[in-house]
Amino acid sequence: MSSAVADEAVLAGELELAQADAARLGLAYAGGVAPPIAWELVRNGQAILVDVRSGEERKFVGHVPGSLHVPWATGTSLTRNPRFVRELEAKLANEGGKQAVLLLLCRSGKRSALAAEAAAKAGFAYAFNVTEGFEGEIDSAQQRGRRDGWRFHGLPWAQD
Repeated sequence: MSSAVADEAVLAGELELAQADAARLGLAYAGGVAPPIAWELVRNGQAILVDVRSGEERKFVGHVPGSLHVPWATGTSLTRNPRFVRELEAKLANEGGKQAVLLLLCRSGKRSALAAEAAAKAGFAYAFNVTEGFEGEIDSAQQRGRRDGWRFHGLPWAQD
């Protein structure tokens, strides 16, 4: 078996583990994956990364190049986007639709869990949350990115 095939099998196994954990925990979506696994899935073309943060967050904090953007909430007040599911459907129409493996990313993994749940309820079969998010949780010094998150793991990102 080639290394690429072995890597794909390992990554598929990671998704199966996430789904099993989600079932055990009673989650309404496919499960959660850590940022390094999410990046490998995206890099290998096995999943689509969907950034659900606001446009302002993407612009001023940074974003993952090549990720799709469908905001869960908009503006600085983070008003819930009532068109989230419709926008997600439109962006994924040519990417596998509701059978695509989606990895939803927000700041810390909380809004993306809500977005994954909404996507799953709308019929997206493989809506996963990227645990830890882009910036991670707030630490004891009230700062993000020092112990977890996409950027903490040194994964690709850019800033406008």
